[in-house]
Formats: sequence, structure tokens, C-alpha cells
Amino acid sequence: MAVQGELRENTKERIKEPKRFKVIMHNDDFTPMDFVVKVLKETFHKEEQEAVRLMYAVHQKGMAVVGVYSYDIASTKVKKVTAKARSLGYPFRLEIQE
Repeated sequence: MAVQGELRENTKERIKEPKRFKVIMHNDDFTPMDFVVKVLKETFHKEEQEAVRLMYAVHQKGMAVVGVYSYDIASTKVKKVTAKARSLGYPFRLEIQE
């Protein structure tokens, strides 16, 4: 029941999808291929065949997109993998692009 003099607000909520960011893996001559495949399977949830295909794409082309995520998820994955690589002495490099 509306009270006299009460204003009704017509509001429309617009929910936007979060921006998506590409995680790009770069090639180097020192990080072992088995480490790259393991990262692709464990962190980026790729099946064995897809992980191997991506690893070779990175090796041959110099880089490849390995996933597309919201910024927070992309950033977390990059930090996790980079820390693991550094702990093993690998110069492995990932970047985030909009």
C-alpha cells in the first residue's frame, strides 16, 4: 500500500560482465617442457593432449594464449606459476593482456 506523497523510484540495475584478460605464455630456452605441460594441466586445467599442443605452440611461435579469465583469476594464476618457476630456478614468463 502506497502512502500519499511517497515517491516510487524506478531503478534498473545493469550488471556488466567483468572484463576478460588473456594469460599469455612466453617461450624461453631454459624452462623444461615437462614443467610447462605440468603447469598447463594443474593450473590452467588443460587435458594432456591440449597441454602438449600448447607447449609446442609456445615453443614454435614464441608465445600462446593459455587462458582467458577475469583479472583477479588471471593475476592469481600468473603469480602462482611464476613463484613456482622461480623456486625451481626457471625464467618462465607469463603476462596478462586485456
